[in-house]
Amino acid sequence: MNGESAMPPLPEIGDLAARQLVEGTLAPIVVLDADLCHLYVNPAWGKVSGLPASAFLGRTLGEVLPDLQRPDDVLRDVLRDGQPREATISGTTGVCSPLGLRLWRAVYHRVELPGQGTCLCGIGVEISSLRRYLDDLETAHQRLALLDAAATRVGTTLDIETTCQELVDLLAPSLTDLAAVAIVEEEFTGAPPPPPGFLRLRKTRGVAPPGMEWLLRQLGGPGPYVDVPRGVATRHCLDTGRPWLGNLASDELFQKVTVDPERTRLFRAAGVHSLLIAPLITPSRPVGVILLGRAGASQPFNDDDLVTIQALADRAALSIDSARRYSYEHTMALELQRALLSEPRTPHPAVEVAARYLPSGRSVLVGGDWYDSIPLPDSRTLLVMGDVMGHGFQAAVAMSQYRSLLRTIAASGAGVDKILGEFDRQVAQLGLDRLATCLLAVMDPGAGTCTAASAGHLPPARVRPDSNVEVLWLPAGPPIGTGLGGYESLTVRMDPGTTLLLYTDGLVERRDTDIDTSVQALETLSLPADGPLDDMLDTLLARLANGAYEDDVAILAARQRDAHD
Repeated sequence: MNGESAMPPLPEIGDLAARQLVEGTLAPIVVLDADLCHLYVNPAWGKVSGLPASAFLGRTLGEVLPDLQRPDDVLRDVLRDGQPREATISGTTGVCSPLGLRLWRAVYHRVELPGQGTCLCGIGVEISSLRRYLDDLETAHQRLALLDAAATRVGTTLDIETTCQELVDLLAPSLTDLAAVAIVEEEFTGAPPPPPGFLRLRKTRGVAPPGMEWLLRQLGGPGPYVDVPRGVATRHCLDTGRPWLGNLASDELFQKVTVDPERTRLFRAAGVHSLLIAPLITPSRPVGVILLGRAGASQPFNDDDLVTIQALADRAALSIDSARRYSYEHTMALELQRALLSEPRTPHPAVEVAARYLPSGRSVLVGGDWYDSIPLPDSRTLLVMGDVMGHGFQAAVAMSQYRSLLRTIAASGAGVDKILGEFDRQVAQLGLDRLATCLLAVMDPGAGTCTAASAGHLPPARVRPDSNVEVLWLPAGPPIGTGLGGYESLTVRMDPGTTLLLYTDGLVERRDTDIDTSVQALETLSLPADGPLDDMLDTLLARLANGAYEDDVAILAARQRDAHD
């Protein structure tokens, strides 16, 4: 209408004051006939619509502004019963607005106009700004909740793969349609190094909506790695520590991410229109990158998305870096421990032994468990099972010191109680700061006996030829390193076919269960006694915990060889 009415004034607004009120207000006012066609629009609605009043005359709102949505059923209810009602009108008009989708709240009344019959009068107020404010407030609350959730949902373990999966699961579909994480690869064991000037990224985890999983499989190409040259957006993110954004990206922009034109075609085929690459950076080094994509009807990334995703990336980088460092420490400690345990001395030929070492299934740290078999004079064999306090690389190093010291002391041929006493005294004198439990047992095939002594360690068990298990409860002396001494030995018969089992607490210890009760439960087992010792140990491990342990497990089994072997 643009300030001038193209229709004669209706009778109800013929009065000059009333007309000035209706045509001077900023609130849009319309009058509709019984068919919801326009009889009148005031200048305010003309400014909103960008159309003159004559464009509305005799036409419905849908005919004039098809991009606006109005609940006509509500209007017909007002015509039918005369009860005023509120209705919402939303959409876009010919007038550009920074608010995008616009929203009006209108009240409609039934009126009787001379010469027109029953009509509707609608008065509206635009609430687009208020709706946008409330929407922005709700979005901010959601983003804060997402950042808060990251603290509890990302980095719940010290496993890199799990941490990366937790990150992509948090991002999609909350903030993106597809997400993938790649980690900077620093070790090239088992594969040739990348070409000079290239950075190697290891593909870890990704998530995509149903029907788009193929895109993640094909984007990185064959193999577990992607070698990234300089000048690529991914490399630029890692070098600068800043995210890269490609909204409604052209093929040229996609090329900055993919390098390979074939991968650009894959993005197009999947309907991906916008990409965001966020670096995973710690204060000391780059860890990796997150690739995020929006496809189909999803909106491009905005500034709020950028801030939220980078904040999540910063938090996730610390968790992933911690997982990588602990994984490296775990690998070193495990290799050291396996190297040490793979070299027990050969027992006397009259005794056969078998051993197992299993790192914990719930922790990335390795403990100080060790075992050994040492041949002694007169066909005897000394069996050793020990557990140094603590976990990790330092515990494994301390274990190697204790093992070497015990081997030296055992060469004296003294009784097991005397060996433990000297072992305890020397460890205390050397000032080694880690206590250890230790169990010694001497198998004497000639006498058919076993003599054992314990320094705070769990008691051994013997498996009889009839497959029954019996725990040998020993006098328990103080742990090694206290300097208290005072160890006692116990000698028991070992009939032919009887097997002696030494183990660490990881085999039997269970949360919320007394350790003595757990040890006693060994006597409920029936183990194969006449087959290879390896079969016996496999059965023992399977029946106790199905392969899942809360702590490291070391087991040593020994029995007298049959004279005919």
